[in-house]
Amino acid sequence: MGWFCTTKAKPGSLRAELDVRVGGRYRISFDMESGEHSEVGGSYREVVPNERLVFSWAWHSTPERESLVTVSIKPDGTGSLMIFTHEQFFDETARDNHATGWNELFAMLEDVLA
Repeated sequence: MGWFCTTKAKPGSLRAELDVRVGGRYRISFDMESGEHSEVGGSYREVVPNERLVFSWAWHSTPERESLVTVSIKPDGTGSLMIFTHEQFFDETARDNHATGWNELFAMLEDVLA
């Protein structure tokens, strides 16, 4: 399934459409084991290869609750350091729910990279 999807997703249901350029759009969708469909998307605001990616983030069920994600990659000794920021949440509940989801994804990414 990869690392960029919840473990509660139905296997094989993850789909991603990416147009990675400033002004380009993306859409990621998957079906939950429960049958619920989830979809998130937005547009790229900044694209600096191997350094920085900034994009809007909104779930299809609440498109008015757009937030902002910034991913920066910096050299760190013999490796790289990823700095991840997700901000401009609608409320604290949205912030907390996203923190839970991102932490799950980062744990899976760590396993993939190990």
